[in-house]
Amino acid sequence: MISFLDLHKINLRFEPQFREVFQHFLDSGHYILGNSVSNFESAYATYCGTKHCIGVANGLDALRLILEGYKILGKLQPGDEVIVAANTYIATIIAIQQAGLTPVLVEAEKNTYTLDGEALKKAITPKTKVLMPVHLYGQIAAMDSLLAIANQYGLLVVEDAAQSHGASYGNYRSGGIGHAAGHSFYPSKNLGALGDGGAVTTNDDQLAAVVRKWRNYGTSSKYVNEYCGVNSRLDELQAAVLSVKLPHLDADNQVRRKVAQRYLTEIVNSKIILPVVPTLEAHVFHLFVVRTPQRDHLQSYLHNHGIGSLIHYPIPPHQQQAFQELNHLSFPVTEEIHQTVLSITISPVLEDSEVSYIIDVINRY
Repeated sequence: MISFLDLHKINLRFEPQFREVFQHFLDSGHYILGNSVSNFESAYATYCGTKHCIGVANGLDALRLILEGYKILGKLQPGDEVIVAANTYIATIIAIQQAGLTPVLVEAEKNTYTLDGEALKKAITPKTKVLMPVHLYGQIAAMDSLLAIANQYGLLVVEDAAQSHGASYGNYRSGGIGHAAGHSFYPSKNLGALGDGGAVTTNDDQLAAVVRKWRNYGTSSKYVNEYCGVNSRLDELQAAVLSVKLPHLDADNQVRRKVAQRYLTEIVNSKIILPVVPTLEAHVFHLFVVRTPQRDHLQSYLHNHGIGSLIHYPIPPHQQQAFQELNHLSFPVTEEIHQTVLSITISPVLEDSEVSYIIDVINRY
C-alpha cells in the first residue's frame, strides 16, 4: 500500500537530530518559551523575509491572534468584516468568528481554487476591514490584484499561509507578502512538527509586540498582565524539531515539484482534471489535487490498487453544521470543487517507482 502521506518515513530521516535536541531539551530544564522557541522564531522570520515571527500553539490561533492584535491596536472593531474565499478549511473561518469579527465568504476561482478577485470586489462594504487570502494546497493566491484592491479600499491583508511553507510570489515568500500571516506546523504540513504548532509573521512592530503578549496571557513582564490574553505558545520541543527540519524545507519542496511535474505531464486521462499551475517553481504542492465527477469511484479504484488518497475537503464551510448562519449561502464553484476534488499522494519520500505506478494506475482509470 502506498499511503497518502508516510509521516513516519518523512520524519525518520531526522531521527538522530531529534534524539539530540530532545536530550538537550531534557538537560536544559527550560520547557516553555526558551531558547528553542526564540531560535526558531528568528530562523523562520529570516526564511519568510519578515522582521518578526511569533510562535503560537497552532495555525488557527495564529490567525485569531493577528485579528485580536489589530483590535487592540484600534485597527479593527468587533463586527468588522473579513473577506475570505468560500473554498478553505474551516479553521480560517473559525479564527475570524472567535476574534469577534464577521466572515464574508466569496467565490473561489475554479482553476486555482483561490480567491476570485472579481467576486471580492463585489463583496466589499463600508464594514470591510480585512482581506484574508488563503494560499490553498501550496499555491499563493493572485496577490498582485488582491493587494491592489486592498490598497484601493484601505484593507488589512492577512495571509492564511498554513499550507504554503516556502511558496514564492515574485521576490516574496509566503508569509511575507501581506501585513501579517498565520502559519500552521501541523505534522502533515510541508514544514511539520511532531504535534501542533503555529506562528505569526509580520513586519509590523506594534502588532508583533501585542501578539507576543497576547499568546502568553497578555503578559508584559512576569506576573504583570497588560491584556486578558490566551495561552497559545509554541512548545519548546516542537520548536526544536522545526529548527531541525527548516534547513531541509526547500529541498523537500523541490522533490514535491518534481513529483508534481511528472503528474502534470504524464497523467493523460480525459476523466481527470489536473490542477492549473501557472509557475511550477512558485508552488510547493502541499497537496496535489485533481478533479473528476466520479471522485468517490476514483478514490475506491485507487484504494483497490493500493494507493492512498484523501478528500480536501468533502463539505464546504458554508454547508457545515457549525456555521448554520451561513447554510443559506450558495457558491456553485466552491460546491463543485468540494464535490469533485481528490488529493493524490505527494511527498518528499515518494520513490520514482511509486510515482510511475500511481501514474499508470490513474491513466488506466
